[in-house]
Amino acid sequence: MIVFPNAKINIGLSILGKRKDGYHNILTSLYPVPWQDILELVPAPKETFTLSGLDIPGPATNNLCLKAYHLMKETFNLPPAKMHLHKVIPLAAGLGGGSSDAAFTIKSLNTMFSLDLTVTVMEEIAAGLGSDCPFFIKNIPVIASGTGTELEASDINLKSNYLALVNPDIHIPTAALYQKIREFSSPELNPAVVLNKPLHEWKDLLTNDFERIVFTEFTAIKDIKNQFYKTGAEFAAMSGSGSTVYGIFSEDPDLTVFPDNYRVWKGKID
Repeated sequence: MIVFPNAKINIGLSILGKRKDGYHNILTSLYPVPWQDILELVPAPKETFTLSGLDIPGPATNNLCLKAYHLMKETFNLPPAKMHLHKVIPLAAGLGGGSSDAAFTIKSLNTMFSLDLTVTVMEEIAAGLGSDCPFFIKNIPVIASGTGTELEASDINLKSNYLALVNPDIHIPTAALYQKIREFSSPELNPAVVLNKPLHEWKDLLTNDFERIVFTEFTAIKDIKNQFYKTGAEFAAMSGSGSTVYGIFSEDPDLTVFPDNYRVWKGKID
């Protein structure tokens, strides 16, 4: 079977404090977007895993697709499978591409081997692979809290708007960025409240706490956000820990202003 793991964006991201287990509590809105990888899984005589598309540094054994398969194999005694991942979503870009690949692996194995797992069980399995992974099981807009694994459905509606994403091919390790956080947020409004307000009001009410650090160290990323507003964005922000910046527009935006070596995605929200 062939599936298309998609990216996500964070609409607002508040870092509330550091936990005793070393992780951080956050509050954010997660929204799925159709910038997609391609993942093929089929039963096979022996286990194989191959890659194409964007280069993924490090050994293949570190890939979350393979980790998801091995976790499922050990838990449910799965037979061998052949997997091929064609990577399109930029890496270390705040888009959750690797997490999506893992979640889609879990869902695909569930279907392919008729495991009849519930959504809750698949979310629990996904949580063992990364904080963003459970989101991609249902793959619907949510408000995420805790470490990002506590999910509450959101009624945000961006339909008929245009979404643009620009990635300057700068890799930002999330763990290293968290270590630089010294100030924590106490947002006055829950994102669920803000997201019900008109889109043009979000600019003054939603922030991504990582921008304070990233924009200082990487001015090119800050410039993308500024350029989005110059191009007519209703709202623009960095997604997750970066380096991708997105803009939400009421009209089809002109993205030719960005350098040719940047990775760009644009589409109308259905």
